[in-house]
Amino acid sequence: MGEWFANNSQWIMIVVLGVGLVAVMYFFSIRPQRKQEREQNEMRNSLAVGDEITTIGGIIGKVVSIRDETLVLETSHDRTRIRILKSAIRSIDVKVDAPDDTTSK
Repeated sequence: MGEWFANNSQWIMIVVLGVGLVAVMYFFSIRPQRKQEREQNEMRNSLAVGDEITTIGGIIGKVVSIRDETLVLETSHDRTRIRILKSAIRSIDVKVDAPDDTTSK
């Protein structure tokens, strides 16, 4: 066993370094990217009518209606409406609060 290890120690080190490199790449690039994607999906799924959002193109507007993969934005005081994909949303700027049930009773 000692003779085999002495003859193949370079290959063992190469394999160990390769596995270590893959682990480092996972923890520093792949894992944070997946976390960011998950947060973006949660943000897009939490949209509600009345939220004020910004798109990746810089358009700011209020959500008027929501469908499966699209939504309609009202972008100005003269009520211009634009239909966009949910994937084009960069951020929710002003979140509409849910109506409080205790105040209506």
